Amino acid sequence: MEITVKTAEQLRITAEEFELIKQKLGRSPNFNELCAFSGMWSEHCSYKNSIKWLKTLPREGGRMLVKAGEENAGLMDIGGGLGVVFKIESHNHPSAIEPFQGAATGIGGIHRDIFTMGARPIAALNSLRFGNLEEDKTQHLLAGVVHGIGHYGNCFGVPTVGGEIYFDECYHTNPLVNAMSVGIVKTGETVSAIAKGPGNPVMFVGSATGKDGIGGASFASANITEESAQDLPAVQVGDPFQEKKLLEACLEVIQTGAIIGMQDMGAAGIICSTSEMSAKGEVGMRIDLDKVPTRQKNMKVWELLLSESQERMLLVAEKGREEEVIKIFEKWDLPCSVIGKVTGDGLLNFYMHGELEASLPANELVLGGGAPQYTREYSEPKYFQEINKFNPDSIPVPDDLKAVAEKIIKLPSIASKRWIYTQYDSTVGTVNASTNEPSDASIVLVKGTKKALAIKTDCNSRYVFADPYKGAMIAVSEAARNIVCSGGLPIGVTNCLNFGNPYDPEVYYQFVQAIKGMGEACKKFDTPVTGGNVSFYNQNPDGPVFPTPTIGMVGLLENIKNKMTLDFKEEGDVIYLLGISNNDINSSQYLNKICEVEFSPAPYFDLDEEFVLQKQISELITKKLIQSAHDISEGGLFVTLCESGFDRELGFTLETKEGLRKDACLFGEGQSRVVVSVKADLINEFESNSDNIPHERIGLVTSGEMLVDGDFWGTIDWWKDEYNTALENHLSKEEAGAALNTI
Repeated sequence: MEITVKTAEQLRITAEEFELIKQKLGRSPNFNELCAFSGMWSEHCSYKNSIKWLKTLPREGGRMLVKAGEENAGLMDIGGGLGVVFKIESHNHPSAIEPFQGAATGIGGIHRDIFTMGARPIAALNSLRFGNLEEDKTQHLLAGVVHGIGHYGNCFGVPTVGGEIYFDECYHTNPLVNAMSVGIVKTGETVSAIAKGPGNPVMFVGSATGKDGIGGASFASANITEESAQDLPAVQVGDPFQEKKLLEACLEVIQTGAIIGMQDMGAAGIICSTSEMSAKGEVGMRIDLDKVPTRQKNMKVWELLLSESQERMLLVAEKGREEEVIKIFEKWDLPCSVIGKVTGDGLLNFYMHGELEASLPANELVLGGGAPQYTREYSEPKYFQEINKFNPDSIPVPDDLKAVAEKIIKLPSIASKRWIYTQYDSTVGTVNASTNEPSDASIVLVKGTKKALAIKTDCNSRYVFADPYKGAMIAVSEAARNIVCSGGLPIGVTNCLNFGNPYDPEVYYQFVQAIKGMGEACKKFDTPVTGGNVSFYNQNPDGPVFPTPTIGMVGLLENIKNKMTLDFKEEGDVIYLLGISNNDINSSQYLNKICEVEFSPAPYFDLDEEFVLQKQISELITKKLIQSAHDISEGGLFVTLCESGFDRELGFTLETKEGLRKDACLFGEGQSRVVVSVKADLINEFESNSDNIPHERIGLVTSGEMLVDGDFWGTIDWWKDEYNTALENHLSKEEAGAALNTI
């Protein structure tokens, strides 16, 4: 078969990249070799359009034990000889085509990144984006994704402890499915994704290889079109019970000391794991592909190289200890076979039945090695002109604010997500300390210690759309604020950067500015970026999704007794608002969904004010001066107060601030604000400890009634019912019924 530029382009390799491949090889590649480059130089694996800017993020310092990019996931010190391992990744394109398997295998893949380092996963979170909930397609995608996450996570036995979900038209074709996993490991007992020692055996363990997932990395590096359904074979198929066995077997075999390196076979399958492990160890490998266990007959070389079949690992073991390793995997009823050996020449030589089918220099395939790195042009988006035209004075303050509040509490992005979270097992493993006590971040116990982790995913993409720089800073800051309001200290960040086509200068502008904003905020909070994922090409013929740089953040509670919850505790407690209130309705759910304004600036935000606020909240919690803490976010102050009252069905009185628009006071989403409740006999001490930040007394906790500026707005139980049932009411009977049976 003659290999030409046309062949390369059919594999999503550009003419320039094809010439570069020939230059690096010193010859024209054969088809198998070209397929290997197609997978490894895809956007998904090489980060060729993003790595320049990713390198500007703070990636060292704080509690970092492993520098970002060095391993499959980030590793941070939490004291007591323990480390926390965490990462977030996307599975957007597969979920758009086959939502159940796309989401399920996203969960499986992110957990493998954790336990391949020797850590035991203890918690999962997710961040989801869908289109208009009234659309049949959205309901189909939502039901499939939620079922996939629940099925895989519940069967695998790791609790899903938190997440977020938004609904906006721009995600109609391209839903976003971002999955996060968090694990615990003893420091010094981690395993690296490295190959070393010529002559050491290379071993394949886990499920047999099939044709599912072939070309998945390339598939994830292209726009979604009407023809994308034809790429269905690119969607992997998962088996959570097989993964559970793989987890236990891998953690057991690590304890033998026989393992030198281990890597999950994720995107681009065997070619990715062999090349990355070899390049890291500055070695090569000889692989006999006919020794790879398969579940389909007569698989071709390129299919074996690129298959993304799930629940598979590549190991490098010490020579002479092969049987010791094999016996452990046999005990767990998992295939395990020696498929090759480490070599010292830096080449990956793939054989089939003794015939050399591909010979590739490992370092030339990988990120940081020979993979291309591009500098893309970018320009300010034209829609900024529409944003700059916005005048809040053009929006009249509604006469009936209670009627507006009733609409806001039922918006899909604000209302209770119980239809979703009741499909997830949040208590398996008995580590979730937040199940029955609501807090801004999920609190997970570190077993055998007094410590706990506070974990959060966060990103309001409408803010990022309005101002990518400020919006990304807000995403980091809100994640940190949620952790602080829960009693934790933010320690590190993983990110999942979801954007449109990087070759579009306006999309790339969003990406660059978001990276700059994210870096600025991470430096301020001393939360280095431990790693993550870039997902470009979230774009269809109608345009890109909102820029969505999802933040996964982990915080530490040295003592679980310092945990703070968001719920009001007792009638008569005094309610305070900490932070600056202003006439800001920008980019709020109120402005967009109720007033139907699509273009407006990002809400008020000041990074220095945010930093001081968070420091103050931590001190108030440490000194036991507050009963609850809940940050103001989507829906504004009114929604925050309602959410604080729902758990114990306690109401509130509220006096809006004079001189401000009442709609801005109730529904504005200006940042760096937190609602706290204080016992009446601690008011003086609270006040004296809050002198250095703006604070105002805004009301009282009641037995259930709700009074706004003296007007009776009903009782909290009515609002709670509206909030709890809104999402199901938006869904069709078929989609809602299946899950409601479990509530």
